[in-house]
Amino acid sequence: MASNEQIELSREVDATQIPSGIPHRLAAGTKVRLMQALGGSYTVMTDMGYMVRVDAKDADALGLTPTSAAADAPQEFSEKLVWDKLRTVYDPEIPVNVVDLGLIYDCNIAPVAEGNKIDIKMTMTAPGCGMADVLKSDIQRKISDLPTVKELNVEVVFEPPWHPGKMTEAARLQLGLDLENSPFPMH
Repeated sequence: MASNEQIELSREVDATQIPSGIPHRLAAGTKVRLMQALGGSYTVMTDMGYMVRVDAKDADALGLTPTSAAADAPQEFSEKLVWDKLRTVYDPEIPVNVVDLGLIYDCNIAPVAEGNKIDIKMTMTAPGCGMADVLKSDIQRKISDLPTVKELNVEVVFEPPWHPGKMTEAARLQLGLDLENSPFPMH
């Protein structure tokens, strides 16, 4: 969902500048344009020309209704459920989830007393991206809400370095990347 329509914030909101990760407070009356609404957050372009991410809890300030969780009903824990939840985390600049972007390098699930321990290794598209902590927090929040998750560790790593060849074919097609002439190995 994106719109060229200008939106005027109805109240003050906290936001995160993209890609620096610097926190900002946008005043009521600030004019923005919606660039992306995925994964429970909103990427907007401010009238000052920079992109920020606004959390779902502040959707009303944008005149929007927050997207509800697809499945509020309790679900049985499974590896598929973990991966499905990871697919609800989106890069705020790219309309592709972190799994299909190839940012999740490892997801290890192990049983512990009365539940599961999950260790996730993820990376960013660029080592200097300030959104690492924001995406890491999104993952922590979404995965820790799953049933029987007792321990969770999300680590941001930069080895091996990310490259477009780590994306799924569907993600590359969605972004219009040339699959035939890519210098990167396909999965």
